[in-house]
Amino acid sequence: MSLVINPYSFLDPDAKAFITAAGITDNTQIYAVNNLTINLKGYGLWTKMKAIYPFCGSTATQQKYNLKDPRDLDAAYRLVFSGGWTHSSNGALPNGTNGYANTFLNPNSVLINNNNSLAFYSRTDTNGLFADMGVANATSTTQLGIYLRYSGNCLADSGTYTESRINASTSNSLGFFNSIRTSTTSFKVFKNGSSIGNNSTTNTVASLPNFNLFLSAYNLAGSAVQYSNRQCAFASIGDGLTDTEAANFYTAVQAYQTTLGRQV
Repeated sequence: MSLVINPYSFLDPDAKAFITAAGITDNTQIYAVNNLTINLKGYGLWTKMKAIYPFCGSTATQQKYNLKDPRDLDAAYRLVFSGGWTHSSNGALPNGTNGYANTFLNPNSVLINNNNSLAFYSRTDTNGLFADMGVANATSTTQLGIYLRYSGNCLADSGTYTESRINASTSNSLGFFNSIRTSTTSFKVFKNGSSIGNNSTTNTVASLPNFNLFLSAYNLAGSAVQYSNRQCAFASIGDGLTDTEAANFYTAVQAYQTTLGRQV
């Protein structure tokens, strides 16, 4: 009688569900996703996330899945890519003219006003008015989003357009960017685990935008605008984080990218 050993028996159940759904067969990628999941749970970050996009694999089909809920459903916040994209083992690269991804996550119904976060890992250094994640009810009204670099600054929105924006100086658009709001008067933006800007002006909006959040473009009241040309290797949407959690988040994500050999 021969002994049959399941080579994936060591996997975290949530990581295994994602790996199965995405059809990941490469051992390095399997190891990376499993460790990412374990680290996020170990740092207490897993329960704070609504959507986690590891951009693992090399096709649109593999890279569309949400690690938190890897069902192929709008309700699971899996991505639907539109326009021009190039998918590879390094991530997903939009063409900058019509490429974007719909998360199907509506901040108004899913996220908490004055307690939310966005994260984006960029492998491209460009400078321009390119929205890497975003949604707004209308121009110059309630907004939630992040532009990694425009005119030398990282721009982040969470609430009122005029009062709640952060303009944080950054030398490039490479790495892990994280915008975090934890109260009406605490809004910060982090790069690679360190705070690079903050805004303590009171956020006066009563609710978050009531449209789906887009990746690599801004969803302006139902229409994609300000298309990005930056390659995404990770993105997430969730609750607000402490400074320590933001630093730990970077540690976990950078370890994931390093395992895959695509860190910047």
